[in-house]
Amino acid sequence: MSEATTVSIETIAEEMYQLVSECAGKKNLKAGDLTKAMIAKHGEQTCTRDDCKKAIRLLIDSGRCIYSYLGGSYIQLPPKEGSEQAG
Repeated sequence: MSEATTVSIETIAEEMYQLVSECAGKKNLKAGDLTKAMIAKHGEQTCTRDDCKKAIRLLIDSGRCIYSYLGGSYIQLPPKEGSEQAG
């Protein structure tokens, strides 16, 4: 069936992490931004909104990304140990 052509949750999570890394310090990304980017890249048939939610959950639970609340809910990289926050 269509399962053979679906993108794995781990692959989606890794690509989301790369996108967050590239935008770190330049642009804050919301969960919806990441979801739209992954669906645009892979297509709705192989990458669903539910898959994207699971991938975001994987990133947050693993500690690779964190939620930040800056007038809205954003997904960012966690602060590095011992580094000073800009601002």
